[in-house]
Amino acid sequence: MKFKTSQHGSTTVIGIEGNLMGGPDASTLNDKLVELIDAKKKHVVIDLGGVNVINSSGLGMLIKGASTMKGAGGGLAIANASDKILDLIRITKLTGVLQTYSTVADAAASFKK
Repeated sequence: MKFKTSQHGSTTVIGIEGNLMGGPDASTLNDKLVELIDAKKKHVVIDLGGVNVINSSGLGMLIKGASTMKGAGGGLAIANASDKILDLIRITKLTGVLQTYSTVADAAASFKK
C-alpha cells in the first residue's frame, strides 16, 4: 500500500493505492492521522480509488481511522470506493461507522454540513 496526501480546501485527502490489507500499513496510516490531528487538521477523506483489494484487516484500519478522527473532534469519510468495497462495507453493517461518498468533493463537502 502506498498513499499520498493532498488538500481539498480545509480537508486533507489521503489517496491510497494498492491493496489495503492491514499489517505494518495499519500503523503507518494511524501515524499519519495522529500527525494530522497534531497539525489541527481533523477532517480527512480516504480516497480508495486506487485500491483493488481490501480484507478484514484493511476494514479494521478504516474503522480505527474513523474512531481516531471522531475522538479528536473531527471526522473521516471514504471516497471513490469500488462497488466491491462498498458491498463489503454494507455486508459487514459498517455503513453507520464508515461514511462513503462517490467523489472526494462530495466527501469533503460532508464536513461542512
